[in-house]
Amino acid sequence: MPILLIHGPNLSQLGHRDPAVYGTATLAEVVDTVRAVLPDVADYDSEREGDLVQRLHAARTDGTTAVIVNPGALSHYSYALRDALEQLDVPKVEVHLSQVHARERFRHHSVVSAVCHVTITGAGLFGYRLAAEAAVHLLEDRSQAFQAVTPPD
Repeated sequence: MPILLIHGPNLSQLGHRDPAVYGTATLAEVVDTVRAVLPDVADYDSEREGDLVQRLHAARTDGTTAVIVNPGALSHYSYALRDALEQLDVPKVEVHLSQVHARERFRHHSVVSAVCHVTITGAGLFGYRLAAEAAVHLLEDRSQAFQAVTPPD
């Protein structure tokens, strides 16, 4: 299996949900943006935290080579999702459409970021293209030997 693209709660509502913040692109357009760089990307979305955790657990043994994830609101409080990502010994890229640091205070911290190699925020739909490029770079650039993320205690 190739690179895995994960979408968390409410991302299925893209194109309808607060276009001033998230833009007008639909989730299908987001996936198409990533597929322009990674034609074989596998995508998965769920409104349920447990489903996302289970899919990430499956990624440990199904040949997934990297993960691009937009956890949505789970970014800010899901230690279960964070722990599932931490278990993966592959490059991980976190992406958000909006500039989370310019929004409500609770959005300023992501518990997921500490176990991801790259975090991209605020670039809108283009952020997903950047995330795909980052995943490719992390996989191809062996001169900077890929190392697992080890967050501080």
